[in-house]
Amino acid sequence: MSIQHWSTIAAPIDEVFAWHARPGALQRLLPPWVPGRVRREAESLADGRAELALPGAQLWIGQHDPAGFVAGRAFVDERVDEGLSSVALGAMRWRHEHRFDPVALPGGEGTRVHDAVETVIGSQLLRPMFVYRHRQLADDLARHRELAAEPMTIAITGGGGLVGTALRAFLSTGGHRVIRLVRRDAEEGERRWDPAAPAADLLEGVDAVVHLAGASIFGRFDGEHRHRIRSSRIGPTRRLAELAAASGVRAFVSASAIGWYGNDRGESSLAETSGAGSGFLAEVVDDWEAEARVAAEAGVRAVQVRTGLVLSPRGGMLQVLRPIYQAGLGGPLAGGAHWQSWIDLDDLVDVYARALVDERMRGPVNAVVPDAVRQEEFAAELAGVLRRPAIVPTPSLGPRVLLGQQGMQELALANQRVVPERLAALGHRFRRPRLEDALRHQLGRQREAGR
Repeated sequence: MSIQHWSTIAAPIDEVFAWHARPGALQRLLPPWVPGRVRREAESLADGRAELALPGAQLWIGQHDPAGFVAGRAFVDERVDEGLSSVALGAMRWRHEHRFDPVALPGGEGTRVHDAVETVIGSQLLRPMFVYRHRQLADDLARHRELAAEPMTIAITGGGGLVGTALRAFLSTGGHRVIRLVRRDAEEGERRWDPAAPAADLLEGVDAVVHLAGASIFGRFDGEHRHRIRSSRIGPTRRLAELAAASGVRAFVSASAIGWYGNDRGESSLAETSGAGSGFLAEVVDDWEAEARVAAEAGVRAVQVRTGLVLSPRGGMLQVLRPIYQAGLGGPLAGGAHWQSWIDLDDLVDVYARALVDERMRGPVNAVVPDAVRQEEFAAELAGVLRRPAIVPTPSLGPRVLLGQQGMQELALANQRVVPERLAALGHRFRRPRLEDALRHQLGRQREAGR
């Protein structure tokens, strides 16, 4: 059995092939609804080896075949067996040929990207994967061309999380060098970072810093959890900002959250110039941003990315809701009247990428799409994409049991109608500003043209 998929990308063939050859390409092409993670990327498209860690301690090993490699035009990978870690996949044949051909487009040079796979897996399961891959490739290349950034060396904290993993891959496929700052013993491409006392040479040779590290806010808001949230942000952020300023980096981009506006602002549209809200998260975010502004006070361009609900089945709200809705048990939460301000994971990556290179970006920036939705609309859209009903109202008891009273109010029932005023002023273009499009892309339910 075989499947073929092709599309035309509005980029020269050398750019398209180079993108595939850089670190991060496999991560960018791995659909988020596919279980598993990238354990190793191939060092060479000619004869390298890639590994995906799958559930059940299984390992997918893709070996590149030198016989199928044509520099700048084609490469081939084939699944191979290696010991017990891949025994359950023994009968699964997979030979994947990637071909690239130059084409002339009205606006300039383009590339015909052609995937041909021989496998036992049916095309109904594989087609959404290739639709996703080709769209990611086209969108990523378009964003890199739009930003037109010179290669930089970028240090990232929290690089193993949902956002950090996606951002690292996007930046490295764009030709940037990415250094992970980690708290364990450093490996290749990493530097050890002690949040309590960062080494004076930690940022040597670094052009910009992205600071994403911080304990997850999801959980019961008891004293211990509140302490983790606060202590992982307040203090470490200031010390890193001070070091960034002393090291002469060009930009210090720090994670923040729309929790700054408080958990219930009614029907108000909240731009970056709106006043701060009240509550535990609002206070933490306010202090968190103040720590990051230390870099700006020392003359470094500093950006605080106030992030809304991030859509990805690999983490956050969608990871929790997807199995519930897939089982037909989803529905409006506590009446569904509260506003939810959201952003697709790839759009959030784009915001961080712009923050690194756009000299006009300074201070807090709302990382949400222009149109927030009420929770009942979110429930209906998610159910519709999954082809399930959304008629079972979800009482507040569930979130209260899971998060406690304060966590329920601060997270599950937060009512925030946030608008990206500063991004709009910069002419920023979102990949997926419509909720249905974002859900379809992230969950593999895309609609193809002509289908």
